[in-house]
Amino acid sequence: MDGRCKMKIAVCMKQVPAASEGNMDKETGMLIRTGLEAIVNIYDLAALESALRMKEQYGGEIHVFTMGPEKAEAVLREAFGMGADEGYLICGKEFAGADVLATSYTLMQALKSVGDFDLILCGRQTTDGDTAQVGGALAKWLEIPNMNWVKQIELAEEGGIEVLYAMEGREVKAHLTLPCLISVERECFVPRLPSLKLKIRGKKKEIYRITIQEMEDQEVEHYGLKGSATRVKKIFPPVRTARREAVYLEKKEAARYIYKILEPYIQEEA
Repeated sequence: MDGRCKMKIAVCMKQVPAASEGNMDKETGMLIRTGLEAIVNIYDLAALESALRMKEQYGGEIHVFTMGPEKAEAVLREAFGMGADEGYLICGKEFAGADVLATSYTLMQALKSVGDFDLILCGRQTTDGDTAQVGGALAKWLEIPNMNWVKQIELAEEGGIEVLYAMEGREVKAHLTLPCLISVERECFVPRLPSLKLKIRGKKKEIYRITIQEMEDQEVEHYGLKGSATRVKKIFPPVRTARREAVYLEKKEAARYIYKILEPYIQEEA
């Protein structure tokens, strides 16, 4: 692949809660997002940045996909402000409560409803789920090669792309044929600030909605909570540690201090 090849790039992004505070629905195990401030997942901004760099260097179009309620439009508006070309909101009550399996299946159906893409980019993970599995699952549904922890992307002269990725404390270079999916490292693709000109223009851009009616598979049992393979058995808040003061002691004094704390437990064991 040579010259400005007009790659068609898809970027999957998500809106997440701005803070870790929030309540869980005890029956479904779902996070209650009502009233929580929402932001764009920082890892997905890195994926968008990597797409923008590819576009600047090689040419192409960037299509951004996000799944969520109407307010998730903000993700696409922000992407427009950074330079994305098209935006798609995957919305519908059928998609609520999806786990990794159902989320990746929904994304696959949405991507296919739009067309074929040369490259699909994802962030490493989301801050509200932290599974880091959606990208790999999506690639599996699409039956295309994928690579995680990518730090550098370049077009290969013989076709496809060459990526540099992290693996067990070392960096490895690999060649991938197109189409393919990669998940990028946040630290290597620091997102740019939105352009005022592009933000103004982005407010007028049309956002395309993808509902279950636009998908090839319209069986509601395959999406959302119904299509999820996992179920939350039990939820509980993490134990919050009390505020403690740091104690600075010399060696022997520190040993006596620690022993005094542990002494009751030592006596119980004896």
